Amino acid sequence: MPMIETINLCKEYGPLVALDNLNLLIEEGDCFGFIGPNGAGKTTTIKILATLLKPTRGQAMIDGLTIGHQNRSIRPVIGYVPDFMGAYEDMVVSEYLEFFAAAYNIHGGQRKRVVADVLDLTELTYKANAEVNSLSRGMQQRLSVARVLLHDPKVLLMDEPASGLDPRARIEIRELLKELKRMGKTILISSHILHELAELCNVVGIIEKGQLVFSGTVGEVMRKARMGHVVHVTVAERTEEAAKLLHQMAGVKKIALEHSDGEAASADGRHIVLTLDDSAALSVSDIPNRLVNAGFRLVRFTEEAVNLETAFMRLTQGLVQ
Repeated sequence: MPMIETINLCKEYGPLVALDNLNLLIEEGDCFGFIGPNGAGKTTTIKILATLLKPTRGQAMIDGLTIGHQNRSIRPVIGYVPDFMGAYEDMVVSEYLEFFAAAYNIHGGQRKRVVADVLDLTELTYKANAEVNSLSRGMQQRLSVARVLLHDPKVLLMDEPASGLDPRARIEIRELLKELKRMGKTILISSHILHELAELCNVVGIIEKGQLVFSGTVGEVMRKARMGHVVHVTVAERTEEAAKLLHQMAGVKKIALEHSDGEAASADGRHIVLTLDDSAALSVSDIPNRLVNAGFRLVRFTEEAVNLETAFMRLTQGLVQ
């Protein structure tokens, strides 16, 4: 049974359709990266899953429980981290956490132990007596994570947890999320920092205009977005001759000459850019073999990688059907 599932989930605000038949399937232990432009429906989805918004139509379930009908049973299972946390004036960190622990019916000595544990996990023990309002943005985000861990939820719903953080704070949040992933938590996280999602998440979903464009592993989204292999080749000299030779190879869809920068340049300062047809039988390793056998001296041979950022741009711009 999936830990998070939505079936034809819709949310409408009058004529505005925020979610349009969204179907998500997230298994227990997954770290799911939720990607999309501003206004695509990420926050709306997360708020529905956090039982803070009521869907217009469709179903959403967490751990087999249906949102809208079993909210009281769902809330102990989830932890919701918004992009900005609300802070209580003049409350210190330990008081803040004890207040929320009491709301989860954690009392007495157990409450003290739980608060100490989450402070240790989020590396905020040394700030236990600091006022919440005095914390940096990064520390406040870690405190927000500590708050939702008090009741040991199975599912974490995180809406842009690294938003507005400096590089050090982003790294600290990322390492904390890795630890939570190792603990077996199911995590749904939205973010605009795509290279960090690629490192952290095993599954991603791309949403645009309230519709799920793609959902699958990071490797699958790369393959979906790849529009032919792109290979960069530099030979020591006779660049145009080498380009003509490569253009004759079956499976070469497009060829171009571009100016090179740096040391890996030909005598005339250019290199060859090849686009290969994925459906062709041509192996990428055939290219350097053909050049060397024809007497060319190879200076550089690299295959252009598709990363999560380029995949996102291609899939959300409709370049891949």
